[in-house]
This record gives sequence, structure tokens and C-alpha cells, in this order.
Amino acid sequence: MSARRAAASRLAPLLTARALLAGWEALGRSAEIPHYTLPAPSLVAQTLWENLGSLLASWWYTLRITFGGLALAVLGGVAIAAVFALSRPVEAALFPVAVVLQVTPIVAIAPQILIYVASTTAAQLLCAGVVAFFPILSNTVIGLRAADPHLRDLFRLYRATPWQRLRLLLVPSALPYFVGGLKIAGGLALIGSVTAEMVARWQPLAAPLAVRVRLEPVHAVHRVVLTPAHPVVAVVDRVRARTTAVRHTRRELRHRHLVPVHAHVDDCATRLRRF
Repeated sequence: MSARRAAASRLAPLLTARALLAGWEALGRSAEIPHYTLPAPSLVAQTLWENLGSLLASWWYTLRITFGGLALAVLGGVAIAAVFALSRPVEAALFPVAVVLQVTPIVAIAPQILIYVASTTAAQLLCAGVVAFFPILSNTVIGLRAADPHLRDLFRLYRATPWQRLRLLLVPSALPYFVGGLKIAGGLALIGSVTAEMVARWQPLAAPLAVRVRLEPVHAVHRVVLTPAHPVVAVVDRVRARTTAVRHTRRELRHRHLVPVHAHVDDCATRLRRF
């Protein structure tokens, strides 16, 4: 019975996913929904296969930013959590700052980070690390505080140094909590990486996954991994460039026409003041 239950528990997610994909496919075909609104799974798979080589480069770049930001979050969160565990005044002073950083949307922070950080890659790593930082910090602090009080008294009785208490008592007790925070931080690091990629300016042919969604047409937004750069992207870039040029031209023309008018008005006002 246990073997059957284990097999059923393994097959249940697969059967559920197949049922959902079949329903999605049937809905798209029966309702004749346009592919640019809700592409069928078969179309998604076909487009993914046709452009797999181009997508792998973008996928790999986004994955590197995600794991890099997660590594920064782990290093910073664990180090600060250790300081908080050893010093209550430091925790009381700095933990509210971490809470404020957590509740601030990354969409509001990412543009400022990209402006003030010279390297775009470093800015993206920082955005991913900021989003993934708080779960690591919070869970690690909780784990460090969850050590057995009797063991704390024993370490105090033997006059253990703070470093010994941290290494031999607090870190082993905090390890399960840290792993739980790491699971949450992994998904948040991906969110921060994608958000930073969408805010950053990239060339379309070297764009990571998030920018490929924004730049490319049709049903790219509906795919987890996205279509590569097509000639349509070049057309879109040309249209954008021409639109920007037209806007700049209109501004210059307005400026040229308005400057003489303002000068004439100022001259008339000066003459009226003299009278």
C-alpha cells in the first residue's frame, strides 16, 4: 500500500499538469481564441523548439543574475543575522531598516539603482539581492534565536566565547530555518532579476528573457521562455527610432517658433514699463 501511495503521489502532479494543458489546448481550439491573446500549448512548444538556440543564451544570462543575486542575499543576510543574534541593541536599531527595505517595491528601487550604479550587471545583481535578502535574514535570525535555552546555559556555564556559541550552538539550530528562507529567496531573486532586466536598457539581440518579452511581438508574453529576436524586432526598433526622431524634431520646431515670440513679448513688456 505504501508503494502504491508513493506512486500515486508522484503521478498526481503529472496527471494534473497534462489535464490542465489538454483543457488549455481544447479551449483555444474550440473558442478560436487568437494566438496573440492566448496561444495554445502546442504553439508555445513549437515556437520554443524553433528558437531554442537563441533562447538558451538569454535564459543563461537571466539564470546567472538570479543565482548571483541569491548568493549576495545569502552572504549579506547570514552575516547580518549573526550580528543580530550576538547583539540585541544592533538588532533593535537595524532590523526596522530591513523591514522598510522589504516592504518597498523593487519597481520603485530598480530605476534608482540602475542610475547610480555604473555597471548594469552589478545593478541587476543588486536588485535581485535586495529582493531575496529579507527572507534569508528573517529566517536565519529566527533560527539563531531558537536554540535550546538549556544548551545556552550550558555554554554560558563553560564560559564559551561568542564565536564558539555562534559556531557550535546557534548555527546548527538555525540551519533548518535558513533552508526554508533559501527556498523563498530563490523565487524572489528571480523576480528581482526579471524586474531589473525590464527596467534596464538593452540591445534587442543581446537581451535577457524579460526584455525579450517587452520587445518582441505576438504571443511572447505568454511564454515562460520567450521567442528570440526576429526581423520584426529590427522593424520595431526602426519605428521607435523614427518616432523618437520625430518627437525631437517637433520639440525643436516648437522651441524655434516660441523663442522669438517670447522675446517679442519681453520686449513689449520692457517698453510698457518704460512708459
